[in-house]
Amino acid sequence: MLPEKTVERLSQYRRTLLNCLSLGKTHIYSHELAELQNITAVQVRRDIMFLGFSSAQRKGYDVKEMIDMIGNVIDSDEVLNVAVIGMGNLGTAVTHYFIGKRPKLNIVASFDIDPERYGQTIAGVECFHIDLLNQIIKDRNITIGMLTVPTEVASETAQKMHDAGIRGILNFTTVPLNVSKNVYLEEYDMITSLEKVAYFVKKQG
Repeated sequence: MLPEKTVERLSQYRRTLLNCLSLGKTHIYSHELAELQNITAVQVRRDIMFLGFSSAQRKGYDVKEMIDMIGNVIDSDEVLNVAVIGMGNLGTAVTHYFIGKRPKLNIVASFDIDPERYGQTIAGVECFHIDLLNQIIKDRNITIGMLTVPTEVASETAQKMHDAGIRGILNFTTVPLNVSKNVYLEEYDMITSLEKVAYFVKKQG
């Protein structure tokens, strides 16, 4: 199993490489990729070793080949189904953003308690009442949930997700969650990230 930070960097490399490929770039050197990621070339080369590359050709690494190799390492063999729990402004925006971004990650359902939302198709995804969570998770073989509910119900909803069989949670709320060891949890706190940026802007000023 790869270290978490390595998986993060490989995902970031792929996003950068896909952009390079769209611009017509077919090969790239480790120092070029490092500059685009704001890290060292040594770190890039270490990460690339996980992909089975030992050294670059004279014209650099083949961009398409590296994209495919990253996919072989970090993607699941089968498509993983994802649900968004909480279809307010954030949940809707997150769904719009993620739809179609990765072929091996498929948003197949969303959930809410607002009657103006459940029963509707939002961002191309069918929205259900949260009371149907267990049934839909099972019927649609959903293993990953993105949590975008209000903070006051975040912990309770995370427990419901666990009980329904969700094995991975991406938490967009500002509430730190305690989950079972058999659930992989990724916390994404936008407020903390923004405050971090603000701190360094202050220091630069």
